[in-house]
Amino acid sequence: MQEFKTTLIMVGIMLVYAVPGYILIKVKAVKSESISSFSKVLLFVCQPALTLYSFNKADFSKQLGINLLIFLAIITVAQLAFIGVFYLIFRKKMDDVRYRITTVATTLSNCSFLGVPLLEAIFPDSPNVAVYSMMYFLSMSLLGWTLVSAIITRDKKYINIKKILINPATLSIAISLPFFFTGYKIGFENGELAGQIERMIDILGKMTTPLCMLVMGMRLATVKFKSLFTNWMQYFAIAINQIVFPLCVLGALWLLGVDAELRVCMFIMCACPVAAVVQNYAEILGEGQDTAANMVLLGTMSSIVTLPLMALLI
Repeated sequence: MQEFKTTLIMVGIMLVYAVPGYILIKVKAVKSESISSFSKVLLFVCQPALTLYSFNKADFSKQLGINLLIFLAIITVAQLAFIGVFYLIFRKKMDDVRYRITTVATTLSNCSFLGVPLLEAIFPDSPNVAVYSMMYFLSMSLLGWTLVSAIITRDKKYINIKKILINPATLSIAISLPFFFTGYKIGFENGELAGQIERMIDILGKMTTPLCMLVMGMRLATVKFKSLFTNWMQYFAIAINQIVFPLCVLGALWLLGVDAELRVCMFIMCACPVAAVVQNYAEILGEGQDTAANMVLLGTMSSIVTLPLMALLI
């Protein structure tokens, strides 16, 4: 029951962060066309800082390194499988951007923006759990900047080596890994400058959740409230993403007999609501913004019920 209570409280607090964003749009302090700019700050500044923050907290060991590779392999295969299944199901309707958004929204979860604070709350004494979320986010980003972008835009130009190697997730992890492997910590123990850099990284990294929810609140203020509840696609994507996908992954992890901490971390992150990056990609690519926003918004609101209930399973 402790996991249920912790998850319920954390999700409730996260939802409150959306309120100022909603108000800013409604009082016209921020224009709706500026939302994509906030999304870019989230993806290109705060998320890389969160990656550095997570790796800086973790303590490298051979077993942890092996677990991270196992985690990356399993979650990548799982996401590819689910995206592939729903792409085949909707392949004849891909001219409609709503089906393209639904295809990716069934799988991508808010594994870092919401996942990191959730894991830190559930495992307060384990500095390594946050780094698992970075493996999840790396996998999701590799798919997001390539396959997901290609599905949303129906343009194969996104599937190339450059997109795989040069994106915020891979670059920030590439910067983090040397420090992680050598055990060097960016902090005051290594001098005043290193300590100030650590503080800057921590602040920017911890901005991801509030900024993510602010963007959601802004987008909520631009959509018709009724539209959140009147499209079957949204309920379908949320049910698959927040219930079916995590349960299937949990079953696979039990069968594979993976490490308990790895299993719980992956399950919690899979159970997180529809990824905010679905909306961010739609904003940046300029297609399906309203559909993506509705799925992310309704998914996040419903997660105050689904996430704590799923947490009971651990």
